[in-house]
Amino acid sequence: MSEGGRVAGSFRDRAGQVHLVDGRVLRSVAAGKAAKAYEEARDAGLYARLVKKGLLVGLEEVEAPSGLADDGVAYWLEHPRLPFISHPYEWPFALWKKAALTQLRVHLEALKDGFTLSDATAYNIQFDGVRPLFIDHLSIQPYREGEAWIGHYQFVSQFLGPLLMWVKLGVAPNHWMRGNLEGIAPEDLAKLLPWKSKLSPTVLAHVVGLASLQKRRMATSHEEAREARKDARLPKARFVAILEGLKAYIEGLQPPGGESVWGDYADNTSYSGEERRAKAAFIGKLAADTRGLTFDIGCNSGDYSLAAIEAGADRVIGFDFDHNALNLAVSRAQAGKIAFTPLWLDAANPSPDQGWAQREREGFARRVRGDAMVALAVVHHIAIGRNVPLDEVVGWLMDMAPAGIIEFPDKEDAMVKTLLAMREDIFDDYTESDFRKAVEKRGKIVDELRLVGGHRLLVRYQR
Repeated sequence: MSEGGRVAGSFRDRAGQVHLVDGRVLRSVAAGKAAKAYEEARDAGLYARLVKKGLLVGLEEVEAPSGLADDGVAYWLEHPRLPFISHPYEWPFALWKKAALTQLRVHLEALKDGFTLSDATAYNIQFDGVRPLFIDHLSIQPYREGEAWIGHYQFVSQFLGPLLMWVKLGVAPNHWMRGNLEGIAPEDLAKLLPWKSKLSPTVLAHVVGLASLQKRRMATSHEEAREARKDARLPKARFVAILEGLKAYIEGLQPPGGESVWGDYADNTSYSGEERRAKAAFIGKLAADTRGLTFDIGCNSGDYSLAAIEAGADRVIGFDFDHNALNLAVSRAQAGKIAFTPLWLDAANPSPDQGWAQREREGFARRVRGDAMVALAVVHHIAIGRNVPLDEVVGWLMDMAPAGIIEFPDKEDAMVKTLLAMREDIFDDYTESDFRKAVEKRGKIVDELRLVGGHRLLVRYQR
């Protein structure tokens, strides 16, 4: 999201563009058809009802901002600025499921008032904590009796397909979704799913059937396709039944089981109860001093993210590689109604700028800018587990916030020994001295804490 201009990811929407101006999130509504559809939804009370139900991000009509006045714009809307923009390929299963259900709930509410959605892209869902919000007001369009579900293929590609990949194949779809921003095509998913999965009426209709229909469409002439669209009619009652059926099916989906590599890390560390309390207090002091937005890199199930919030952080965006731990973190955040969003990250391969002209979806580095950063049990995984020089690891972490805490476990630490057990120790630069130099090259160490017999050092830095 670029400050001072149009948000790059909104370029596809001819009905209106999103701009970020002086910290304000503004949306234009084009004169003509787009303005008429907006007025109908507004006057029907649909936007207000969706906002009240907690499904839609808020909106307010405002004057044209200085420098953006345009005769082609009928309205300017202002929206609350969300604390962080995530991409679907950063969601764990629990958030993806929430996003899918929100997309369906918004569509069902729209149909009640005589409206529909013009698409079903997962990028129209964002999170405030773990609460999903629909953000594309202008995709709400007047419904015409009998019209087909325009976003059906997109919903399956970006919502149902990824969830089925998890549940039926036991494979997280994040890498696939990052590699193809359009999602997992039904015709690809149909080839991957075991035949038993295809016996499900939902999978048969929305994956196998849709894949077959897509193949027929590709083999059909433009004239034949146009005539087929004219003849195709989907009665509203049937449309609602399809959406309700998908909603019920997705509500019943559960994340795949199985043990994770690091999901039980918090329980298996050698920290005593006293040391855990000392660690939480150390992080709490940082949170109390900085407040604002904190990034927790390697958040695991959220123990120390919650400690930061309890101590005064406005909100925490957590990142971890372990999906089981992240799903637990989502449950904890939801149960406590905590301003904590757990997201998936491969720290040695963070998401890049990508999409059209490499500007459509901003990468990790451009979005992760906060008031504080905490990186616990992370350095050794990247430096030793992924062969990234220690100095570069420290630089990458410190670049996220002007203040923070980084944990350094030495080679006598149990978890570091685990990483080194099956490989040659080629990491001559992995020492406490080198770690301190890397931190002090970029800032000042203002406090420190030693744990586990001195083998774990936590330093608090100030850039």
